[in-house]
Amino acid sequence: MANSNLPVLLIGESGTGKELFSQSIHEASDRRNHPFIAVNCATIPDTLIESELFGYVDGAFTGAKKGGKVGLFEMANKGTLFLDEIGDLSYNVQANLLRVLQEGTVRRIGGSTEIDVDVRIIAATHQDLNQMAQKNKFRQDLYFRLNVAHLTIPPLRNRREDIPFLVERFLPPNYRLSKDVMQFLQSYSWPGNVRELKNMLSYASCLADNGIIEMDHLPEVMKNQIIEDNIQTDGTLKSVVASAEARYIKQMLKRYEKNIEGRKLVANNLGISLASLYNKIRKYELD
Repeated sequence: MANSNLPVLLIGESGTGKELFSQSIHEASDRRNHPFIAVNCATIPDTLIESELFGYVDGAFTGAKKGGKVGLFEMANKGTLFLDEIGDLSYNVQANLLRVLQEGTVRRIGGSTEIDVDVRIIAATHQDLNQMAQKNKFRQDLYFRLNVAHLTIPPLRNRREDIPFLVERFLPPNYRLSKDVMQFLQSYSWPGNVRELKNMLSYASCLADNGIIEMDHLPEVMKNQIIEDNIQTDGTLKSVVASAEARYIKQMLKRYEKNIEGRKLVANNLGISLASLYNKIRKYELD
């Protein structure tokens, strides 16, 4: 895709790294020495998005910057413009965007001069634009204009083999994961995808004074999720409860030393007696 000037449409859940993919396409293209401009269409109000994309002339509206403003299309000339969450653009903005793509010119708001622009468009969304187009929630002509080269980025839970490489990339120098944490990450469902992994490593590294990230350094929401993901979901109620109990006790046992003091702490946190804890360890063969 990088070797052409075709528009690219990136499809993927939030946090999968769509902007990183678009940057990679730009850096591998002949446009690499020209600007890469990124804009999140979902974060800019409809009243401002057109002035951001197309710019405006002096006096175009009340409160306009004196001397006017250069739009993102002009700023990205000869380079790449990345339009993230393009499905959130209003119908009116979609029409103006289509005109720019078809004619290769942009007209600032309030102006009459057509300005030539040579911009490659990479758009991204987590929505099904084809379905939106069929329901008249997205312009069908714009959809076909953007969907020339199509790339679907799979969620992190569908490419778990990437996790060790991503961890190596995101971890601060002189930090490493314990074996238990790495196994944990391989089992987690990653609703926030790569962004969640990166944020988690930043958080955990702040708590790991000795440079080794352990289970206790992970956010509670992650530890709760892994327990939920691995609970048995079929069989009798008694067997499902037993499965959940065994997994939770196993997670707790991993946090503390395998001596009497450590077992007392586990029992205390579980709200049961030490004798009951040993009975459950034997029952579930956790030792």
